[in-house]
Amino acid sequence: MTDVLDRAPMPQPIRVAVVDDEELFRRGLAMLLGTETDIDVVAEGAGGQAATEIATQDTPDVMLLDVRMPRLSGIDACVTIKDSAPEVKVIMLTASDEESDLYEAIKNGASGYLLKDSSIAEVSQAVRLVAGGQSLISPMMAAKLLAEFKAISGAERSPPRVPRLTDRELEVLNLVAHGLNNREIAERLFISENTVKNHVRNMLEKLQLHSRIEAVMYAIRQRLLDPP
Repeated sequence: MTDVLDRAPMPQPIRVAVVDDEELFRRGLAMLLGTETDIDVVAEGAGGQAATEIATQDTPDVMLLDVRMPRLSGIDACVTIKDSAPEVKVIMLTASDEESDLYEAIKNGASGYLLKDSSIAEVSQAVRLVAGGQSLISPMMAAKLLAEFKAISGAERSPPRVPRLTDRELEVLNLVAHGLNNREIAERLFISENTVKNHVRNMLEKLQLHSRIEAVMYAIRQRLLDPP
């Protein structure tokens, strides 16, 4: 009886779909992810149309989606997916670190952005973070995103009034903007990870936004941050 009570339920694996028109890359990534005990690859696809169908039919927790594909690009597919299956979180995969691709991916609802030369450990960790509700972007790409929005926001002469964020919330937002995850922010600020989560949740509620990256975009437009 004691054994039954003490036995904790096993967590459900993260359901992942991989969509890329390069078959060898797609199959290899799916195979490697499938070796992770907490990840279950439930679907594969070869194009943007396949991605939209997988999102609605298989409803994976996370979809790894190539940016550049013929006919329907990954970014266009991401737009459709966020409309038809908003619960599916999308991580864009790309061989390019061009700012324009990054900007379009984030603007259209992607939760993460990874280069294709990332290690399997980095991809697996990205899946876990995004499935857990975090947004993921490497510090290098975060810097490019900040530079892009700084240029955009520079053209705005009189930004509208925005909800008041506390000093600590602004501090957390700055670290989010530079690519740090919750654990790294907690270590930097000497606070608990749960406290970081609470600050992020409060920020999103105040700004009426849905993701950490949206908050960063909004904050830079409204000059709440002063990116380097």
